[in-house]
Amino acid sequence: MLRELKNSPRVVGVKQLRKAIGRDEIRRVFLADDADPAITEPMEALARERELPVVRVRTMKELGEACGIAVGASAAGLLKS
Repeated sequence: MLRELKNSPRVVGVKQLRKAIGRDEIRRVFLADDADPAITEPMEALARERELPVVRVRTMKELGEACGIAVGASAAGLLKS
């Protein structure tokens, strides 16, 4: 699944992901297990509300690398297009 994230159009970060979910542009949500639950829990609830599949990733570093960025990421999303 992380390979798909690395090779597909995506958004990275909680703010960008929240906006993209609101515009119905996301097909799958990725959340880091070691991120602050105050950040990931509301994002997971929003994804479940919109019936989007949620993939848990072990670390923020791993998620950031999959997104092609040099820092950790707490949340990311695969774009529909």
